Amino acid sequence: MNKLRIGIFLGITAFAIGFAACSKSDSSANKPDPTENGFDKTAMLTNYADNLIIPAYTNLQTQLGVFETAVNSFMATPTFANQQALKTVFKDTYLKFEHVSVNQFGPAEAALYTNFTNTFPTDSAAIEGNITRGTYNLTANSTIGQQGFPALDYVLFSPFHLNDFSGPNAANRKKYVQDLVARLKTLTGNVLTGWQNTYRASFIGNTRSDSGSPIAFLINQFAFEMDQLKGPRIGWPFGKQSAGTMFPNNSEGFNAGISVALATENLVSLKAMFNGNGSGKGMSDYLIALKKDKLSSDVMTQFDKAINALKAVPDPYATAMSVNKTQIEAAYREIQILLTLIKTDVASATGVRITYQDTDGD
Repeated sequence: MNKLRIGIFLGITAFAIGFAACSKSDSSANKPDPTENGFDKTAMLTNYADNLIIPAYTNLQTQLGVFETAVNSFMATPTFANQQALKTVFKDTYLKFEHVSVNQFGPAEAALYTNFTNTFPTDSAAIEGNITRGTYNLTANSTIGQQGFPALDYVLFSPFHLNDFSGPNAANRKKYVQDLVARLKTLTGNVLTGWQNTYRASFIGNTRSDSGSPIAFLINQFAFEMDQLKGPRIGWPFGKQSAGTMFPNNSEGFNAGISVALATENLVSLKAMFNGNGSGKGMSDYLIALKKDKLSSDVMTQFDKAINALKAVPDPYATAMSVNKTQIEAAYREIQILLTLIKTDVASATGVRITYQDTDGD
C-alpha cells in the first residue's frame, strides 16, 4: 500500500518539479503568439480560465462548505443512517474535485494541491497515530498521505470505525476530521484566489506551446490524468502491475464505494476540458486549426468510447473486480488507446514535449 502511495506521490511531484523548472528556464524566451493558422489561442485560454478552471474551483469551494455542514451534523449524532447521508454529500464533493484534478499547474502546482488533496491510498496507520496523539502538522509534506479526500474516505467510512466517533477517543477523531475539511477549504481557497488575483492574466497572456507554457501545461496534464486513470484509478488496483494480484483497497474512494464514479467523472471532466466544454474554444478546435481534423475527431470519439466503457463497470469497484472483469478489461483498453492518442499524437501535433514522469510506462 505504501509503495503504491509513494509511487503516485513521486510521479505527481516529479511532474510539478519538472514544470517549475521549465517555467523558470523558458519564461524569458516566451513571447506571445496569439494566433496560429487563424486560430485565436488567447480566446481558447480565456475560455479555459473563465469558463472551466475558475468556475470548477469555485464550485468545489462552495461544495466543501456544504460538506463541512454535513460532517458536523454527522459527528453531532454519529449514527449509521447519518453516516449514509454524509456519504452522499461526500460523493458529490469528491466528484467536484475531479473537475479540478487536471489543473495541477500555476497556483495548484505551487501549493502541491493535488498531492495534498488526493494522494491515495491513504496512510491509515499514520492517521490513527495522529488521532491517538492528537498532534500533527498537515502543512508538512510528510503528511501528504494522511489528509485530503482519501483520508476522509478512510476516517469517515471505513468499516468498524463508526463506533469510534462515540468512543473514548471520539473528541480527537472528530477534531481530526474537522481539521482535514478545514485544510481542504484552505488549499482550495488559496488556489482559487491565486487564479483570480494574478495567475489568470499570465495564463491567457502566454500563447506559446513550449515547456512552461499554458498549452504545454494543459496537454501534459491531459496525458498525466490519463496515466492516472490507466494506473492508480483503474489498472493498478485490478492487478495490471502486480501479475494479476488485485488490491481493491488501493482504489480512489474505496471505503465509500465510489471508485468507478470518480474515475468516470474524471474522464468526463477531461473531455470537457479538451473540447472547451463545447461552448468555447478548446484543444480539439486548436487541432483542427493545425490541419489535424481527423486526430481531433479520433480523440473526441475515443473519449466517448472510454466513458461508455467505464459506465459499464458498476460500483463498488472491489466487487466489480470479481464479477465484472470483462467490462473492466474493456474499459482499460479504451483508456489505454485514449492515453496514447493524447500523450503521443496530440503532443506531437501541437509541438508539446511531455515533461512529467509516469510510473509504469505505456
